[in-house]
Amino acid sequence: MSVSYEVRYASSPDAVKKLDTKELRNEFLIDNLMKPDEVVLVYTHYDRYIAGSAVPASKKLTLETIDPLKSETFLARRELGVINVGGDGTVYVDGEAFELTYKDALYVGMGAKEVIFESKDASAPAKFYLNSAPAHHSFPNKKVTKAEAKKLELGTLETANARTVNQMLIGGVVDTCQLQMGMTELKTGSVWNTLPSHVHDRRMEVYMYIEVPPEQSVCHFMGQTDETRHIWMQNEQAVISPPWSIHSGAGTSNYTFIWGMAGENLDYTDMDVCPINELR
Repeated sequence: MSVSYEVRYASSPDAVKKLDTKELRNEFLIDNLMKPDEVVLVYTHYDRYIAGSAVPASKKLTLETIDPLKSETFLARRELGVINVGGDGTVYVDGEAFELTYKDALYVGMGAKEVIFESKDASAPAKFYLNSAPAHHSFPNKKVTKAEAKKLELGTLETANARTVNQMLIGGVVDTCQLQMGMTELKTGSVWNTLPSHVHDRRMEVYMYIEVPPEQSVCHFMGQTDETRHIWMQNEQAVISPPWSIHSGAGTSNYTFIWGMAGENLDYTDMDVCPINELR
């Protein structure tokens, strides 16, 4: 079996206030992604969300079910989002091939029985980043390239947060039950993401940082608006954001991050914004 997983339980804001650095990282940081020839999954009790990766280097990889799902197949009651952050690869969904190049996305609907990952070149393997959420309806599978994404230009260079938000697996681009995914690219000279900071108690979120240059880092901020915490992160690491937490970051260089979320609704603008000068 080439699938490994771990389970993360939900934590209250009061409990998180008492965590030291190591405990905070153990609770929210996902630092074991992109292992060659392995599917790695983290099952979180925040909206039953799963984040993970599949890197088919020397062999094809199959997305197998895991014990917490109590189902014969992984997608029996789930939907799946895939974004390739490596070399060219192919995702086979019940025999249908979807070729994904760098930063291409794929939505896989509930009920798909077999999902197989393959790289075009073993020396430059595909790196498939995976997000999954419970589903109630089977929507069609659909590939979405970055060019096909809905784009938002936000921020300014003067405030060091000029960025392009690529909405990829989201309403208006593809039909989903509750899963939403996209990619935000910071422009050269900008380092801050998701400002002004906000929370949305109706949804949880996971960020996965990519294109962080070697020897550089991103400081990810989380916590309640009046009780923030931070986690230093490296390239191809992800972080879980509870519904009650902000999710923002600043890097020592510009970078890109993939966001995924699920929860009560599909309204992308559903957020409670905190003015920057009121953060504590």
